[in-house]
Amino acid sequence: MDKGDIVKYPPTSTVGKVTDIKSEDGIVWVKLDKTNLYYKESLLVPADSSEYKTTSFKEQQGKAFKGTATVRDLNRMEEEVDISEMMPSGGG
Repeated sequence: MDKGDIVKYPPTSTVGKVTDIKSEDGIVWVKLDKTNLYYKESLLVPADSSEYKTTSFKEQQGKAFKGTATVRDLNRMEEEVDISEMMPSGGG
C-alpha cells in the first residue's frame, strides 16, 4: 500500500485516498483523506477508482459543522427558557 492508493474500509464502506502511512508498536496505520483518520492496514482492501468520490472544501466544512448550533440559535434558546418557575429538588 502506498500514498495515493484508493482503499476501502469494509465495516463502514469508507473509500478514501491514502495520505499517510505510519508504523507504531508493530502495527501499520493508514490515514485516509475522507475522514482524516488512521485505519489498520490489515483491515483495508484495495478499491476501484470509480468508488472514490472527491468532495469539495465546502462539503467537507458542512459535514464538520453539521449538527452544531450557531450563537444565534443558542441565544434564542436561552430567551425561550424561563427558569424562574423551576424549583430545585433533591437532598443535599
